[in-house]
Amino acid sequence: TIICLITVTATRMVSPAIALAFVPLLLTVIIRYRFYFVLLYRAVLVRIWKDCVSGLSREERAYQYVLTHATPGDPDSILDTFDNWCSKVEFISNIGPKKGKILDRLLMEQSPLVVLELGAHCGYSTVRIARALPLGARLYSVEMDQRNAAITEKIIRLAGFDDDTLIVNPSDEVIPRLQSDYGLERLDFVFMDHWKKCYLPDLQMLEGSGLLGKGSVIVADNVLFPGAPKFLRHIRKSGLYEWKIHRATLEYSKGIRDGMAELVYQGIK
Repeated sequence: TIICLITVTATRMVSPAIALAFVPLLLTVIIRYRFYFVLLYRAVLVRIWKDCVSGLSREERAYQYVLTHATPGDPDSILDTFDNWCSKVEFISNIGPKKGKILDRLLMEQSPLVVLELGAHCGYSTVRIARALPLGARLYSVEMDQRNAAITEKIIRLAGFDDDTLIVNPSDEVIPRLQSDYGLERLDFVFMDHWKKCYLPDLQMLEGSGLLGKGSVIVADNVLFPGAPKFLRHIRKSGLYEWKIHRATLEYSKGIRDGMAELVYQGIK
């Protein structure tokens, strides 16, 4: 009994000391990963709460905000309104303004006539691409989620782009039919911003489709966070591309490193 009492007393005395020893470690973890905790809060917890309260999806809430605050027919106003909502209200993984400027520059340099977008989500990048294209260019946007595609349709019409083609189907079903269903012979520019696990199989499908010609450009977002390691490994080893990583931070976030991959197809040597 005496031994038990001594053990219990010692445990009670040691426990607070052990707890205090972990405080610096806990503070270090919180400080080091504070941007990820903020992202978790904004992207997940706030979304769950507002989904329950509003009865609308996050994308539908974003559309309502854009519809209320943006100027119809003005792509710049629509993008700025989206950016304001994503920065101050809720998080959506659009390409955002900083990486968006890189995409703008690449589009202006290439002046592509046929563009494929994989992952339209709710129309932000669709509008961003469409406004940078030369007269007569065609944009084919692919979105597998029907509810998001409906919002994309409304957003691109609100921006005044009535000629763009929105395809509602998974990318792995669309790519093999681009030639037969849409009469495409070559893709000048491809923008990937859909499921990261689809980057590699979709790229390989494009390689085998005959739609990539020498000089075709592929831009893939979020290759560092959340990341697409198999995709990056392929482009390093395949010998089919000249490529580079445009480093930046995650859209609408601070302190989380991300990047966009730019690939220029060289063909089979």
